[in-house]
Amino acid sequence: MSLTDAVLSGASPDDLARAALPSHFTAAHLRVEDEGVFGDAEDKDVRRTLRVGEVPMPELAPDEVLVAVMASSVNYNTVWSAKFEPLSTFRFLRAYGREGGWAARHDQPFHVLGSDAAGVVVRMGSGVRRWQLGDHVLVNAARVDDQEAANQADGMLGEHQLAWGYETNFGGLAHYAVARASQLIPKPPHLTWEEAATVPACAGTAYRMLVSDRGARMKQGDTVLIWGASGGLGAYAVQLVRNGGGTAVGVVGSEEKVEAARKLGCHVVVNRQEIGVGDDAGDDPELTLQAGRRLGRIVREATGADPDIVFEHVGRSTFGISVFVVKRGGTVVTCGSSTGYVHQFDNRYLWMRLKRVIGSHVANLQEQVECARLFTLGGVAPALSSLFPLDEVGEATRLVQLNRHIGKVGVLCLAPRPGLGVTAPELRARIGEKALNPLREFAAHPTTAAL
Repeated sequence: MSLTDAVLSGASPDDLARAALPSHFTAAHLRVEDEGVFGDAEDKDVRRTLRVGEVPMPELAPDEVLVAVMASSVNYNTVWSAKFEPLSTFRFLRAYGREGGWAARHDQPFHVLGSDAAGVVVRMGSGVRRWQLGDHVLVNAARVDDQEAANQADGMLGEHQLAWGYETNFGGLAHYAVARASQLIPKPPHLTWEEAATVPACAGTAYRMLVSDRGARMKQGDTVLIWGASGGLGAYAVQLVRNGGGTAVGVVGSEEKVEAARKLGCHVVVNRQEIGVGDDAGDDPELTLQAGRRLGRIVREATGADPDIVFEHVGRSTFGISVFVVKRGGTVVTCGSSTGYVHQFDNRYLWMRLKRVIGSHVANLQEQVECARLFTLGGVAPALSSLFPLDEVGEATRLVQLNRHIGKVGVLCLAPRPGLGVTAPELRARIGEKALNPLREFAAHPTTAAL
């Protein structure tokens, strides 16, 4: 029996161990020879560079596991990778490979992408403890060195922390993925594979930004302004705010996204067109202040107060507005810059009004486990909307590239169909299908909703 057949049949740990390990596997990947394919092209269409095909199976390091990936999802770093911007990720792989030892395996002429995965542990390195063959797991997007001193305080502080599937090879958009045992999270048992695969990168990131004592430390009653409230990160931020007794104010880019944000639980939703925020909004300081004043008036009229926290990940086009609009003594917490890394803001509104800016990146393992538990408690639901098969990963990533998606875009890998992977059907029935899938009606087109 092949290993894939064993996984799909729900084989026992002993049968998984006996099954033949394939020498190659199917994966979404880039090729190094495509690095210069876009040149000065204005539209760097990711479908031109994302390939799906066979790659060789790597050997496992002692602290690693091989996961049979049942489902994955698309994150914005896959867009960056496929555009080779702001840097080619092959530069990351070459730099990592120069460390030698097991790191050398990552320096390949191909790059298997993907920073999310839900699947089954099918092989373990000799040093792995606490996990068994057949365990159902999620994979944290943060790959950390547990021998680095800073990581004993917080797994995200180490200098050698890498984004799995972006700065490393053998990521989650594939039939098999390689991860450190210290990346594994128990899969919420009531979720399907495709639902669970949307959790680690975005839900974990939002949890650290808002709930963790290393983030904004949101408390009951806080008003939280959430940019992109209907996207992957924003969809989880809205639910965490609502679940934590706060007031969620979402900002989105279309009337359809207004509807989605309301369905997720936003108390107030603002269409960006109401405040005049385009992708170039951060380039003119006066326009930034005007947009901030308009947004501030809307929030105060609706909630009676300025935002205590601004949940920021859009970057250049919104960051100056975020600094302006957050209340005196409030917090802007940021984890990314999808519209550009170089931000302009009027520093008077930061220093004279005693505001704080907190940088946040993914989540440490404890934060990920705490976040996953919220799904089991029914307080947070998966943000899955569209779902694609692995061989259509280019179309899935293009959807994210053009910001035409709502919530998370899922990808079925080894799972032959949706709906598999549930091992706690009673819990699922108690929470309810409707509550577990708030965004499926917003799938990009009918075929993905029905897949």
